[in-house]
Amino acid sequence: MKRIVLTGGGTAGHVTPNLALIPRLQADGWEVHYIGGANSAEEALIAQVPDVTFHTISVGKLRRYFDLKNFSDPFRVIKGVGQAARLLKKLKPNVVFAKGGFVSVPVVYGAKLNGIPVVTHESDMSPGLANKLCLPFTSAQCCTFPEAVKYAKGKGVHTGTPIRPEILQGDKEAGRRRFGFNDSRPVLMVVGGSSGAQAINQAVWQALPRLTENFQVLHLCGKGNLNDVYEGTANYCQREYLNEEMADAYACADVLISRAGANALCEILAARKPALLIPYPKGASRGDQLLNAESFRSRGFSHVLLQENMTADTLVSGVEALYHDRGALYEAMATEPTSNGINAVLEQIYKYAK
Repeated sequence: MKRIVLTGGGTAGHVTPNLALIPRLQADGWEVHYIGGANSAEEALIAQVPDVTFHTISVGKLRRYFDLKNFSDPFRVIKGVGQAARLLKKLKPNVVFAKGGFVSVPVVYGAKLNGIPVVTHESDMSPGLANKLCLPFTSAQCCTFPEAVKYAKGKGVHTGTPIRPEILQGDKEAGRRRFGFNDSRPVLMVVGGSSGAQAINQAVWQALPRLTENFQVLHLCGKGNLNDVYEGTANYCQREYLNEEMADAYACADVLISRAGANALCEILAARKPALLIPYPKGASRGDQLLNAESFRSRGFSHVLLQENMTADTLVSGVEALYHDRGALYEAMATEPTSNGINAVLEQIYKYAK
């Protein structure tokens, strides 16, 4: 029996690519184990997947800024390395695949202590701290963006990101019916993300009278952000977030407004949807979304509007320009060979599995 250990977590973004890989791994005859933190995002998500054994280890966050926990968390990481090393010695997997996040560091170090090959994945243009720490013990680092390959010191491979196939299997007409739309005008879907939605939400609501003149607007506001003032507005539907309905939402959307997180961009590319990207500003993050958005703009996949330049006026004009240029953006995306990275990532995993 071929056996693989997957790891990655802290946020859903470090888990969803693994979720896309698991059905293919299982179909190819692999026994799948997952190592993550207790009471974590990864534990909650993996609990919904059949026939995957979840194991917990101690996790400590590695910060680039001052925090009192910086004095205690290194000991949690060291404890996690010991736990991971003992677990991997027992499991004897053929390979470890690490998606990133701080839980991956002790798992990768534990794999090194047991002589188990490791393949990692970097979603962003510039590597996160966890992947930097894992790189010396990595056989190959799969990269979502071609520009990221140069940071991997000869180990980088441009693979794209694994995307759940079901996200691309929606029905356009079912989506329009689901959200109360018709074929009278195109659909604009707004995806602000969870924590960074408020700035986009405010601009969309201010621009709504003009946006709904020419578009039907499906607005994903983020948890707890629904606005009763706009409930029932013509050509407008607001939801906190979507789960199984997301496939139909992508199918019925003609253009998108989105943040520029790597997983969101990969879904946009795989679904071939022209998007106006509003990256999370550097003051509120390490700047990875700005780099991600610039990559998509330079490759002709998307338009970009910086948050500091976003007003109701610039949002409306940005959406109108996006819709006007949608044909060229679609053609550029249609020629991208790594729009869904499942096969390319599995190729690297199978290549290095012992």
